[in-house]
Amino acid sequence: MSQDSEAYDLVVIGGGPGGYTAAVRASQLGMRVALVERETLGGVCLNWGCIPTKALLKQAELWSQLSRGEEFGFALSDARFDWHKVVARSRDTADGLAQGVAYLMKKNGVEVYAGMGRVTPLRSVEVRDGEDAVVHVLEASHILIATGSTPRSLPGIEIDSERIISSRQAMVLESMPSDILIVGAGAIGVEFAYFFNAFGSRVTLLESLPQILPREDGEAAEELRASLERQGVAIETDARVQGVQVESDGVHVDFETPAGTREATVERVLMAVGVSAQSAGLGLEALGVRLRDGAIAVDERQQTSVEGIWAIGDVAGPPQLAHVASAEGIAAVEFMAGRSRPGVDRSAVPSCIYSHPQVASVGMSEEQAREKGIEIKVGRFPFAASGKARAAGETEGFVKLVFGSRYGELLGGVVVGAEATELVGELALGLRLEATYEELLHTIHAHPTMAEGIMEAAGEAFGEAINI
Repeated sequence: MSQDSEAYDLVVIGGGPGGYTAAVRASQLGMRVALVERETLGGVCLNWGCIPTKALLKQAELWSQLSRGEEFGFALSDARFDWHKVVARSRDTADGLAQGVAYLMKKNGVEVYAGMGRVTPLRSVEVRDGEDAVVHVLEASHILIATGSTPRSLPGIEIDSERIISSRQAMVLESMPSDILIVGAGAIGVEFAYFFNAFGSRVTLLESLPQILPREDGEAAEELRASLERQGVAIETDARVQGVQVESDGVHVDFETPAGTREATVERVLMAVGVSAQSAGLGLEALGVRLRDGAIAVDERQQTSVEGIWAIGDVAGPPQLAHVASAEGIAAVEFMAGRSRPGVDRSAVPSCIYSHPQVASVGMSEEQAREKGIEIKVGRFPFAASGKARAAGETEGFVKLVFGSRYGELLGGVVVGAEATELVGELALGLRLEATYEELLHTIHAHPTMAEGIMEAAGEAFGEAINI
């Protein structure tokens, strides 16, 4: 197949949230931009991650609420769901947004090339088709790697996409599994545990560490665990998988727990043990681009060890979150353009888990602050004391805020409860503006709202709460 050659100021490899955001911002700054994407614009997040899973989780939440109809005075009978329509709606949501990204590329003059991007020793980008033939050669002043990540599995356990699946297969199953065992109780694991349990699957959730959501505040993790167990999810922590055997009628799993060896035979096993940076096959080794634990090593400007080659998002290592990738993409192209700005502040990145109840945090947890030897004050407000939460029937959870004792500055916080992922934005802004407890406490919050919990927790930390 013939090749053509084009020159650009920037070539982006990967059209996920980091890549396409960087492309748009670069175009706004006057650059001529090309974007190479091998699958669908929007990347894993939009097509197989953040967006379709949130559609599924919302549907699970609605189905769960229907089962509580009598609590709200509704007499419901013959309620049922159509599994294929549940899955189809999530796909339609993703497809619509992917078309929106295509529109953004066209609107901003970003030229999109379909295929695999590979950096050559001459620092151009080859675009290869499905047969690995070079179909385009793109010359660029700057190259931005935004190729994301792929699901990991445990050593010796292969994801076969049938019985042993990743999150990608989990969201498009032809039928709801009668039972499923989920390995890994991070964000992906607990979200799918909630989802499948809500629709009637028998769910077992295994975590090798002492708590679910190992990176989150201990109290928040325990609150979610208690809620999931009340909902019917069987949870085992300090549990290590010893062996997985695919059989004719399902998957047999042996695992070790503090109480001894256990076994289970389930219809499917979902591996949710994290992701690996997708850095292979890009031609980086020949250029001498330095890697760190499989991810591309970058400096505070997102530049790699080779001048003119930059990396953002999951491929550049943790925190592997879509909103971090987008922020890094904007920072990288602004640095390319010579703008004076700080790098991405990773100390104030919101973390969100969309189970029900939701969990959202930002900044330092209580444990982290104490480990650093910081003298702190901690404020808590339970949603059981919130008028809005009681009216909405959403009394699970709490707001927990961590402040420095001496100056009262906000250090971090976590919210467990309905719409926690929306409430955390106020805390992220508070950290950015170096807010004190007084500024949160004296900001008039609308009543009745869940957000009042932030004001009350700030007051509680210093003995000034009103409603608890």
